[in-house]
Amino acid sequence: PALEHVSFVAEPGRTLAIIGSTGSGKSTVLKLIERFYDATSGSIRVDGIDVRDMAQADLRAQLGYVPQKAFLFAGTIADNIRFGKLDATDDEVRRAAQIANADSFISRLPKGYDTSISADGASLSQGQRQLISIARAAVADPPVLILDEATSSIDTRTEALIARGMDQLMAGRTVFVIAHRLSTVRNADAIMVLDHGRIVERGTHDELLARRGEYWQLWTGAKELD
Repeated sequence: PALEHVSFVAEPGRTLAIIGSTGSGKSTVLKLIERFYDATSGSIRVDGIDVRDMAQADLRAQLGYVPQKAFLFAGTIADNIRFGKLDATDDEVRRAAQIANADSFISRLPKGYDTSISADGASLSQGQRQLISIARAAVADPPVLILDEATSSIDTRTEALIARGMDQLMAGRTVFVIAHRLSTVRNADAIMVLDHGRIVERGTHDELLARRGEYWQLWTGAKELD
C-alpha cells in the first residue's frame, strides 16, 4: 500500500502543509483528494460526502491546482489565465492577475494581456509562467486550493514575489500545500510529516520544533528533505 493509517481533517479556511521525502506518500494524498484514483480502503470526504458519490466534474470544480511546473498553451496571456474559468470576463482575468501579483509584468508586455505566447511559454521566465498559473487558479475562485511544490524550482528572489501572490490567493480558502522548502510552510495552520506512507508527526511549526523529532531534523538540516 502507498498509504497506511493516514487519517486527518482539513478544516475550512485553514492551511494544511504536507511534507516528507520522495516516496513518502505526499503526491498520493493529493491524487486521492483530486480523485485521480480511488482509495482501496477508507474514504475521502468533502463536507461529509464521499468523493466517490460525487461527479468528478463537480468535485474538481471545487479544487484549484497550482502545479510545480506551470503548463501553458499557445495563445494570449488572457487565454491562458481564462483557462481556469472559460467564461471569465476581461475584468475577472485582470483581477485574478492582480491577486497573483502578475498584473505588473503582464502590463509591461508589448500587447499586455493580448500578448501571444508559445505552447511552452518560452518567451516568459519560469517565475512569470508560475504567476500565470496562480492567476489561472485565482480566476476560478475555488473553495479548496492545492499547491503542489509550486515554488520548488524557483529562485529565492522570484519565490518572494510568487509567495505574495499565493498568500492573496490562499486567503479564506482551504489549502493543501506540498513543499520542498520548509520556509514556505512554517506559517501553515497545521503541518503533517509523512514517511513511508504513514503520518509520523503533525502539529504547528513551533510545536514540531519543540518535539525535536523528524520535522526538527529537517528544519535544522540534520536530515535532508529530498
